[in-house]
Amino acid sequence: MPTTNLTALTESSQHFKIFKPYGFLSQFVQEPRKKKHLLGELFNFPDKIMAIGRLDHDSEGLLLLTTDGMMSYQVRSKGIEKEYYVQVDGAITEAAMSQLQEGVEITVNGTKYLTQPCKSVKLDGEPQLPTRGRKIRDPRHGPTSWISITLCEGKNRQIRKMTAAVGFATLRLVRVRIGNIRIDNMISGEVVTLTDFDTTLHR
Repeated sequence: MPTTNLTALTESSQHFKIFKPYGFLSQFVQEPRKKKHLLGELFNFPDKIMAIGRLDHDSEGLLLLTTDGMMSYQVRSKGIEKEYYVQVDGAITEAAMSQLQEGVEITVNGTKYLTQPCKSVKLDGEPQLPTRGRKIRDPRHGPTSWISITLCEGKNRQIRKMTAAVGFATLRLVRVRIGNIRIDNMISGEVVTLTDFDTTLHR
């Protein structure tokens, strides 16, 4: 059986990274009877473009797009690291951080699921990120914390469920890295064309 030349495929395909804004869906086709912001509003993308994975409506940050379905499959199936900056409600404890690192029980499609061990560290202060369009919360309501969580899996709303499981609700969620592709200094809604996509992702 002939093997697939991934490099040859990617050379003839188009790839992008975007900073998905808050309030946008990670898709291009509007669902019936819904009026939501879609990725196509951000840029004149080529035909057959698709998102590699997704970020939910309330989440922001790095999202990769491609016209190559094989590349999308490769990225989603190889356990590539995805790093998130997460603002949580309250002063997070070392015990909670340890729980996140070791794995916590969440519910996925009505079934209990134990998350895989992950990297989780508390950030010193607030990271440099674009201001979110919608105010998160009045500071008078108490302290918040910023943490970094790096996963190699991606269940639906997984990080929000994980922080809730250890007693700290997620207030803001921003993906900053996929493999070795980073958000860098992009602003919300910005689109950047990627060249040498496979090499950049893995180097």
